[in-house]
Amino acid sequence: MVAVLSTAFRQATIQECRKHDRRTNESMKRASLFSLAFLLTVLSPGLPAQDYPARPIRVLVASGTGGGLDFVARLIAPRLGEYLGQSVVVDNRPGASGSIAVELTVNAAPDGYTLVFMSATSLVHSMLVKVPYDILRDLTPVSQVAAGPYVLLVNPALPVKSVAELIAYTKANPGKLNYASTGNGSLIHLATELLRSMTGTDMVHVPFKGTVPAIQSVLAGDTIVAFGTIPGVVPHAKVDKLALLGTSFAKRFPPIPDVPPIADQLPGFDMGFYTALWVPANTPREVVERLHAELTKAFAQPRVKEVFAASAAEQGNMTPAQLRDYMQSEVKAWGEVVRAIGLKAD
Repeated sequence: MVAVLSTAFRQATIQECRKHDRRTNESMKRASLFSLAFLLTVLSPGLPAQDYPARPIRVLVASGTGGGLDFVARLIAPRLGEYLGQSVVVDNRPGASGSIAVELTVNAAPDGYTLVFMSATSLVHSMLVKVPYDILRDLTPVSQVAAGPYVLLVNPALPVKSVAELIAYTKANPGKLNYASTGNGSLIHLATELLRSMTGTDMVHVPFKGTVPAIQSVLAGDTIVAFGTIPGVVPHAKVDKLALLGTSFAKRFPPIPDVPPIADQLPGFDMGFYTALWVPANTPREVVERLHAELTKAFAQPRVKEVFAASAAEQGNMTPAQLRDYMQSEVKAWGEVVRAIGLKAD
């Protein structure tokens, strides 16, 4: 009897041990799978997470505080954060025409937690100097944020009233007109060089460090021709201190409907300023699409619309794919201008 009980006990014990081993093995498998998933999340930051974003997002701004780029970034960031459910922190990284902020983003993990907000100046700068990145290769576009035309203007003492008359006058007086820019290699510099190359005219370049001194030089008559932004020049035009000849967009721009596009008299002339948000290359498509969708919502807020209208800028309306195509066309167009004039960085 004892032998029978002992045998039964051993069998029961063996069965219980086997059950325990199975439960232990299952627990170990689950633990291993959990550990593997955790490691994949940590070691593969580019992996699209279902709960993105799970922590604050940093937006590197390719300019210092107080400028136009910084102002727009701080307008958009908190509103983007509302829709994402996380803080969006603005981190100004000025210097080297925006290349410092760009390089930091290029080297960041492609996980959607580091963005860069930059203007076309950063693109042009990368054509003038050797930089350790290629914007179109090493960054992925998320959204155009703002865009607008420049305005071609002259000192009213110059006897011209249209783009056609300016071209004719310049051809009749080669090398006698000075034009102001906001610096060597700036978009305003390239805009005037594009105008010169398309018309075969000759003007003398006078660079300044910024928009205000450039426009002041035209007001004073030290230079005669320049491109400027709408908010910076329209008030002077209203009191006849500047004459506005044309806008740089190929289409008529609603905030200044009485100023015709330069393209009306010079077909093919089409350029302007823009700002855009980018993330590192290889950022998951789902993350890029989420960021773009939430930015679109932020653009629709009344306060954002009000600020953009006051600054005579258009809100971004390009998809990431459209923005990439646009940037590729910009690289081609400005590359031709840079090569044509043999432009080098200061």
